[in-house]
Amino acid sequence: MTDLNRRHVLTALAAACGSAMLPTWARAADWPTHAVNFVVPFPPGGPVDVTARFVTQPLGRRWRQPTVVDNKAGAGGIVGAQLAVRAEPDGYNFFFASIHHTVLPSLRSDLSYDVTRDFAPVGMVAIFPIILVVNPSLPVKSVKELIAYARANPGKLSFGSSGTGGGTHLAGELFNSMAGIKIQHVPYRGSAPAMQDLLGGQVQVMFADGPSAVPHIKTGRVRALGVGNLEPSALVPDVPTIAAEGLAGYEAYSWTGLLAPAKTPKAVIDRVNADLVAVMSDPELARNMIAAGAEPKPGTPAEFGQFIGAELAKWAKVIKAADIKIE
Repeated sequence: MTDLNRRHVLTALAAACGSAMLPTWARAADWPTHAVNFVVPFPPGGPVDVTARFVTQPLGRRWRQPTVVDNKAGAGGIVGAQLAVRAEPDGYNFFFASIHHTVLPSLRSDLSYDVTRDFAPVGMVAIFPIILVVNPSLPVKSVKELIAYARANPGKLSFGSSGTGGGTHLAGELFNSMAGIKIQHVPYRGSAPAMQDLLGGQVQVMFADGPSAVPHIKTGRVRALGVGNLEPSALVPDVPTIAAEGLAGYEAYSWTGLLAPAKTPKAVIDRVNADLVAVMSDPELARNMIAAGAEPKPGTPAEFGQFIGAELAKWAKVIKAADIKIE
């Protein structure tokens, strides 16, 4: 064999070996070629799960491949995150993160993953507005009046939440911190029992998720004072923002966004992000999401990464100031 022929053979062998080592997505121009998996770290029927199904179904139609929502609930979102971080970074595994995953690092020292190091941001999906509501028997009709009442009546007000360390708890602690007041926190096992005690007057205040609050706002059983969004919420368009009503800069809401295992190829992340933005631009999808309590908030991977960093820093400060601990 001549040197020239030998070089040709070696070059061909190297190309074949290199091609064999490439992941499926890189060899196939028509990615995806099979089902795409999305881990949701909460039970079926919750806000993150419902939102995931809203967006993954049209993504599947767009890709002409199945999209699988895999519910892996447990430990406030930790079980699902642990599973997702171990998945192959091959472009077929994604994870619906939530506010919990930017709160947990300040509450737990035993996490086996780092949300910024071990995941790559794909894009924000939705926010879930948190609405400040009070029992109508409380003689306040605005955020300013609530702050004034709490200052004049120390120790007399309490707010219910869906549990220690959750979004509705931290929204209340952020409110306390920024307003310089102390409304006592009362944790419950979920939003429903907390709302029942607000209706019954056992607690006077609640930073409630939209689906829990809106039906009672409409019937007048609770009074809405403000929403935690920086801009008015499409869910309750007639309710002003807390920031505009006396607590400038206040911003608190739950959210969900899409992550991928670190080292997932950028080309796949960019493709998924572009398709995610496209499906959420559908007005009918947006209306359905809002009706379910979720506001579509698409954005770039870089924007979502910056948002995660800001959330980690904000909630770490709130948790430290309020000395929040999980027993």
